[in-house]
Amino acid sequence: MDQVDADTLATRIRDCALLTGRFTLRSGAVGTVYWDKYRFESDPALLRAIARQMRPLLPSGAFRLAGLELGGIPLATALSLETGAPALFVRKTAKSYGTANLVEGGFRPGEFAVVVEDVVTSGGQACTSVKQMRELGLIVENVVCVIDREEGGAENIAGIGCRLAPLFTMSELNRLAGGERTAVGTPPA
Repeated sequence: MDQVDADTLATRIRDCALLTGRFTLRSGAVGTVYWDKYRFESDPALLRAIARQMRPLLPSGAFRLAGLELGGIPLATALSLETGAPALFVRKTAKSYGTANLVEGGFRPGEFAVVVEDVVTSGGQACTSVKQMRELGLIVENVVCVIDREEGGAENIAGIGCRLAPLFTMSELNRLAGGERTAVGTPPA
């Protein structure tokens, strides 16, 4: 799966990662559809195709790719391999031992970073991480993700002065992938 069109990629993501049932999301909201990002992030061919499609979402110029724990880390790594931009790994909380870093990978204050996320719902973790990264001296103006669930994340991210660039919005993903599967964990036909 070297280079694929948006319809094919959306269908592959859906077939691999769409679950239905009752799920509590990070935001606390309860949903009936869950996109299990770890399923598409753990498939090397699909992860490579996603990284290739995400490349045009990145701004021009020099920057670091800041993958948010946990789902953003494989995406930032794949994008780093695709683009040559160095990666950073952003923890939810600073570790309590060794270097006690919140952001791993090494950077200098004043450098630009692009936050890399998997699925954005409310944008809560992205907003928190952007604020923390800014406190450490990084310049953060852009967030990229695979799926924007269209549940306020883009607006919340805009509220802290960043732009969200999703590979797919939820409505685009559903339209391009041709609808939703109906049973939790049902393998693709």
